[in-house]
Amino acid sequence: MQKRILLIEDERGLVLTLRDRLVREGYSVESEADGQSGLERASSDAFDLLLLDLMLPRMSGLDVCRELRRRGIETPTIMLTARGQIVDKVVGLKLGADDYVTKPFDMAELLARVEAQLRRTPAVPHPVGGYAFGDLRVDFRKAEATRGGQPLELSAREFQLLRYFIEHRGATLTREELLNEVWGYNSMPSTRTVDVHVAWLRQKIEPNSKHPQYILTIHGMGYKFAG
Repeated sequence: MQKRILLIEDERGLVLTLRDRLVREGYSVESEADGQSGLERASSDAFDLLLLDLMLPRMSGLDVCRELRRRGIETPTIMLTARGQIVDKVVGLKLGADDYVTKPFDMAELLARVEAQLRRTPAVPHPVGGYAFGDLRVDFRKAEATRGGQPLELSAREFQLLRYFIEHRGATLTREELLNEVWGYNSMPSTRTVDVHVAWLRQKIEPNSKHPQYILTIHGMGYKFAG
């Protein structure tokens, strides 16, 4: 599965350079140009890695890192900075950064550090605070979902099912696994229960429930979440 990287950096030229190189290396790259926007994006969406500049408008990289860890979001983070003082590195690492690269950096070195961090983490990180896809936003802490900014009425079981799909996005999930993990019992009373709840969930989150684009049926096996 393609790894997702969020680049929080205000130097437009560097953003373009890094995005181009990382995309060529096979990564999916998104960016935010200030600390506050970066914090909210990293809190509401699921990324495999953050590249976080130290000096940012609206909110410093150090404050972004501190707040992410306070919220319980443990996405691996590499801090980027033009400053070389050892105190910045120490503070950044103490606040929860996983690595630190000083500008100007060698691209090959940065790529090696990116690969090293991604090897240390699961293929699919569990989104802690929430997740966003299409026009939907899911807040795990509040157990709430919105669509187009409007509250989405989900039953407790539908929300649990959606969360399990999100946490295992890209994986083919059998009906038996979904019963065991979401309902908490061993294939009782029937795998038909899963199909019914998936149909209900599709009606609420899919643009067209007859042609789903998020919860896909894998014939003969189960379902896959592609949000």
